[in-house]
Amino acid sequence: MTKIIITGCSGKMGKSILSAAENREDVRIVGGVDLVAPQQADFTYAESFDKLYQSGCEADVIVDFSNPAVLESMLRFALTKKMPVVICTTGYSEEQKKQIKAAAEEIPVFYSGNMSLGINLIIELAKKAAAVFGEGFDIEIVEQHHNQKLDAPSGTALMIADAIAEVKTDTEYVYDRHAYRKKRDKKEIGIHSIRGGNIVGEHEVIFAGQDEVLTISHSARSKTVFAVGALNAAVYLKGKPAGMYNMSDLLRDSDSE
Repeated sequence: MTKIIITGCSGKMGKSILSAAENREDVRIVGGVDLVAPQQADFTYAESFDKLYQSGCEADVIVDFSNPAVLESMLRFALTKKMPVVICTTGYSEEQKKQIKAAAEEIPVFYSGNMSLGINLIIELAKKAAAVFGEGFDIEIVEQHHNQKLDAPSGTALMIADAIAEVKTDTEYVYDRHAYRKKRDKKEIGIHSIRGGNIVGEHEVIFAGQDEVLTISHSARSKTVFAVGALNAAVYLKGKPAGMYNMSDLLRDSDSE
């Protein structure tokens, strides 16, 4: 049994995790942190990690679906408790990413901008396509999300771009083409964001060459896929040594079992 604290327990993803956990016997939600109190809670609730610490709440793993502003207090709590943390929040600054990496030197940190199995498969396929096509194909990434999403581009779009950049060296991310007039450079990876309605998450990677186009796409129909992935990551992270982990590690270790 993996006991979990949810950061952002009253948000949409927090509620999805609570719902997904009800159908599992290997996890139990024991604590939650959010500025807004949950409507119903059979776990310890606090408005901040400082107050959660004072409550004496004990758990095995923290699952974070909240806001970048919470990062510092969450990591302080996790480091004090020597508690693993699954970080699913996006929109972090470069300085905050450095804080996450520093924390991973002392505790296990599972850090992923997307917890979907399908998305992580797309990342592997995109890397393979970039290696095969080389410089002969232009690469564009299009992501769509609901109108309440705060960050753009999505963390997932950047995950895909970063994975491609591991294979296709000397790349440049281009977000805004209307700001200048010039032909597209071969080293560019175009990244485009669409916000509207209640779109859960759509990602499309386009490889455009001479006389042929390859498109790899993924569509999330509900937030449940992310909640299930986060719970799987929490179970996976329990008992792991300090270090940085991601979905590729989980999938690889699952395949070897």
